[in-house]
Amino acid sequence: MSGPLARSHAKSILVGSIGNLVEWYDWYIYPNFALYFAKAFFPAGDQTAQLLNSASVFAVGFLMRPIGGWLLGRYADRAGRRPALILSMLLMAAGSAGVGLIPGYAAIGFLAPLLLVLSRVVQGFSVGGQYAASASYLSEIAKRGNRGFWTSFHYVTLLCGLMLAQVILFALQHLLLPQQISGWAWRIPFFIGALLAIGALLISLTVEESPSFEKLEGNKRPRNDISQLWNHWRSFTTVFAITVAGTISFQTYATYMPQYLVNTAGFTPVQSTEITMAAVFTYTLLHPLLGWLSDLFGRKPLLIVFAAGGLICTFPVMSSLATAKDSQTAFWLLLTGLALLTPYTAVSAIFKAELFPTEIRAMAVGLSFALPISIFGGTLPSVALYFKAQGHEAWYYWYITGSFALALIAALFLPKPLGRETDTAH
Repeated sequence: MSGPLARSHAKSILVGSIGNLVEWYDWYIYPNFALYFAKAFFPAGDQTAQLLNSASVFAVGFLMRPIGGWLLGRYADRAGRRPALILSMLLMAAGSAGVGLIPGYAAIGFLAPLLLVLSRVVQGFSVGGQYAASASYLSEIAKRGNRGFWTSFHYVTLLCGLMLAQVILFALQHLLLPQQISGWAWRIPFFIGALLAIGALLISLTVEESPSFEKLEGNKRPRNDISQLWNHWRSFTTVFAITVAGTISFQTYATYMPQYLVNTAGFTPVQSTEITMAAVFTYTLLHPLLGWLSDLFGRKPLLIVFAAGGLICTFPVMSSLATAKDSQTAFWLLLTGLALLTPYTAVSAIFKAELFPTEIRAMAVGLSFALPISIFGGTLPSVALYFKAQGHEAWYYWYITGSFALALIAALFLPKPLGRETDTAH
């Protein structure tokens, strides 16, 4: 592939990745700014109680992700990956703008948390469908032999969205007083997210459709409904089990960690942001390497390393983070946890896509990814904070470890040729 064809191919991957970045930035500004806006939406109380309230709303957004994965995934399998990506970005822009515009509890009372919930419902629906469409699209647009490498950028851009949220938080923390961020400046990143989503939407109008979908579109395509997943129940349950561990560990190390470092380890919000940003940035750089290795050796060995490493190392890493006394120690411990997660996140999109046929791929990928995230990822901050409130935070570490035991069993039963002989595009 060379010349105009190569440029067109690279453009499609780039545009698909930009949309993914913006979508996940909009999703992650909520947990990153929860420490500041929790008091705006909920009655006065201690910090842990307010965080529990904001965590409950965070969980509501996760509950909508399977519905978005199903309906927008179904739409992507019928109308195309491109229209589904465009629709998901429209919804995310609306949800982000909604959060930024909601008056506080002091102004409108119970309507404030109610409107916050509605905005997160829209965002959850959007991001559930976006993952389904973008994971399918990137796996199909990438060429055989380097799909692991190219689709690793699906999580790279997801993490770039997370880091962009953290960079904006970092900038506001250094430009404004904490009272100013809590008072009004927390709204700024939500407005930025809405504008970025509109910009990504305009760019995505120029992207080409997936060749796999176009090829399928030319024939009489089978009816696309959820009952078809029964024919692929083994693949579905395998993805579900591995995603449970991936979700719990990712939400712990990349999303809940800023709160954990403040509420448990005793770092300041600024120190917490700096530690998390540095660790997540380094972690992001590992993905293309692991994606390339999966092209050489297959997805299965990497997923086994992920599950076995997490099973052995989670408890020591988390318990050591709880007692870390300086930022450097916390950084290296957090990076260790994230590095053990990389073999999963680097192949997250491609190993799921390779297990399902084109005609139901987006719906199957969306549901098998969104269901465990909804059940385990959305409830994770609440579970962690509950254990802490009960004085048994170590139980949370065992909760994470147990998910890795399930993932290891599932990874051992993955098809051996996965990632080396499976052709998802042609």
